[in-house]
Amino acid sequence: MAETPEHNEIFLREVDENLRRDRVRDFWKKYGVWVGVALVLFLITSGGFIYWQNYKQQQSEKQVEQLAEIFKAIGSGSPGNSAKQLDDLSNSHSKAVRATAMFTRAALALQDNDVKLAADKYGAIAADGSLPEPYRNAAIIRQTALQFDQLQPAQIVQRLQPLAKPGNPWFGTAGEMTALALLKQGQKDQAARLFAAIAKDTSVPDQIRSRSVQIAGTLGVDASGAIAAPAQ
Repeated sequence: MAETPEHNEIFLREVDENLRRDRVRDFWKKYGVWVGVALVLFLITSGGFIYWQNYKQQQSEKQVEQLAEIFKAIGSGSPGNSAKQLDDLSNSHSKAVRATAMFTRAALALQDNDVKLAADKYGAIAADGSLPEPYRNAAIIRQTALQFDQLQPAQIVQRLQPLAKPGNPWFGTAGEMTALALLKQGQKDQAARLFAAIAKDTSVPDQIRSRSVQIAGTLGVDASGAIAAPAQ
């Protein structure tokens, strides 16, 4: 007696379900251990990452508080062991904390008339590629200003070349030091043109622009028109 289509459909459905159950059972028999290991590793890794992020956040908060205490001590005129604390914070995982600690350590060294140590600290900031560019550029300017009389003119020109360009935020200071280095090299025409360019750049502080007008004039370049006369 032939089975009805309905019975055939039920039979095929049961066979299909049995096959799927067998496949799932076989899969877990074969790969169950590895899936379990992978799951445990995932949970450990995720948990470790979350813990590490929380740990770093807590450390950063503590270090910021420590910096505030250091600033307070320095401001009161009783730095105590601030120098050592700043050296320790200079190794912080937090970029902001590390840069702030190093800049402050350099300032403290200058306060103690230790120009070499201050220059070294600025040099370390400038060489730290993990820090944001504005930090590194500021450090280059400060380091070069401190070492200006010890460096060869060519070294100054090369070091400041990326910053001594119109439009750069450090153009005034970097351009002025570069122009003075060019004068030491005897390149008066180039120095005069650079001083004139500084005088014309309205983004440069007025004090530097006025000084550039005067020096450019002594070199035979009239840049006086770059500074607007005060209103009467």
